[in-house]
Amino acid sequence: MSQLKTASEILKTAAHNFDSAADRLKLDSGLRQKLSQPKERIIITANPVMPDGKIRQFTAFVVRHSDALGPSKGGIRMTDDVTLDDVAGLAMEMSWKASLIGVPFGGGKAGICLDGGSLSKEEKEIIIRSFTRAAMRHIGPEIYIPAPDMGTNETDMGHIRDCISYSEGISITKGCYVTGKPVILGGITGRREATGKGVVYSILAACGKVGLDIKKARAAVQGFGNVGGVAAMETAGCGAAVVAVSDISGGVFNKNGLDIEQLGNHVKRTGYVKGFKNAAAIDRQEVLEVDCDIVIPAASQGQITAENAPKIKAKIIAEGANAPTTPAADEILNKRDVFVIPDILCNAGGVFVSYLEYTQETQREQMTLDHVNSRLHRAMNQRFEAVYDYGREHKITMRQAAMELAISRVAEGVVARGFLP
Repeated sequence: MSQLKTASEILKTAAHNFDSAADRLKLDSGLRQKLSQPKERIIITANPVMPDGKIRQFTAFVVRHSDALGPSKGGIRMTDDVTLDDVAGLAMEMSWKASLIGVPFGGGKAGICLDGGSLSKEEKEIIIRSFTRAAMRHIGPEIYIPAPDMGTNETDMGHIRDCISYSEGISITKGCYVTGKPVILGGITGRREATGKGVVYSILAACGKVGLDIKKARAAVQGFGNVGGVAAMETAGCGAAVVAVSDISGGVFNKNGLDIEQLGNHVKRTGYVKGFKNAAAIDRQEVLEVDCDIVIPAASQGQITAENAPKIKAKIIAEGANAPTTPAADEILNKRDVFVIPDILCNAGGVFVSYLEYTQETQREQMTLDHVNSRLHRAMNQRFEAVYDYGREHKITMRQAAMELAISRVAEGVVARGFLP
């Protein structure tokens, strides 16, 4: 039962950030206790029949941390090492992220304990539909709305929507049960790029604060999936030189800047950044330490640690991934005056555009890409300024400011609802 192991890095970081903010806010002990634990943790065991006729058992988790401000919202992570505590930590972060960006959602998350990359298309569809049938009581527009996360994609979300509508004997779901779907199935244009675009909008705002000209800046990106790939392309599009990129296969480096479009084509052909021409091969962890102005950790949690934080040369760290920086590393970066854009702000573009998808499906309309991008840009800029101003006023870091603003809003929602059932 390794999936049930405790004290994951994600949960420890989420708990540390919450406890620190709760201390500074002098949060009432009862309210603090209520916000510190998930409202619901569900462990699912499913046993679908695979194409070879054999039964395959897998474990899955659904965690709803909070619904004080609205239904729980958060993606489905599909990796062979995801744990219940990982999902609990991510769900907690989603509560703060949705609160901070100002959408009426609480925090939720799901995990499927399988390596999606090792499955065929047919096998993965069976797994996703099996998970959906098992978790259907816990999914709904007013309960928990899943979305893509590490290891899942819009095709999987389309299968979830179809599975639910088929089970109910209707052509479409009654409301938005899942976001990040294909546009043809009620998804929203621009959703796949939203998180990466939001990261870059945050970077542009940070550049204005530290006096960095983006057109003269050098950037490095760890991770080249939906978030890192889009962030790299958008950063290069702003005029910066993206000098290093890494993924699970390794890293590539060119001091004069990589051709991100050609790199994207290479990844489409081969699946990995490794072997890209006109670039030197580097270790995938080295990408965080190259000589540059901006680092975008967009891979996974716990990548910036006490060991490598002193070696980071960048002026700005834009957290595209969830919990990429450990608390110990945070202290080091703060002492070195590195401008860290915290994850619950930096990568909130995804949940914001998920809210737009939620509203358009509820109203049976379709927003244009220009409308989506303009609202995303405005929301990211407004929240960045609010966090920055709050931090300056209270003489605290961007992460501390973001956490205090987010937790205060959720706490206000809890108090407004009342504590009695």
